[in-house]
Amino acid sequence: MSESTPPSELFSERLKSARELRDLSQSELANRAGLQASAISHFETRARKPSFDNLKRLADALDVTTDFLLGRVDDPHTLGAGDTLHRHIDQLSTDDKEFVEDMLERLAARAKSRRKTEG
Repeated sequence: MSESTPPSELFSERLKSARELRDLSQSELANRAGLQASAISHFETRARKPSFDNLKRLADALDVTTDFLLGRVDDPHTLGAGDTLHRHIDQLSTDDKEFVEDMLERLAARAKSRRKTEG
């Protein structure tokens, strides 16, 4: 993200470019995202900012990441570092979530141990 470009301005630019990349009108995007066409217009003209829920709906409808829309990454399909770990967490059972958390804790401990022996 450019230092001189405010996040809200970048969001409106990214939203419009992603919509045009998908060859969608504002109405078509609104239908896909479950929003009013006027909302899309307001987001693109910076008259309004989307809620978190609407941001997610827009990203899903455009098949891009929220990180892209917010200017955190330049590739529409790249996720910010922490987001990749949580992308499918809601689809896991409680047991699987506990397994994953245990595995992450073990990996973090192993990495910490390596840093101590190397440094």
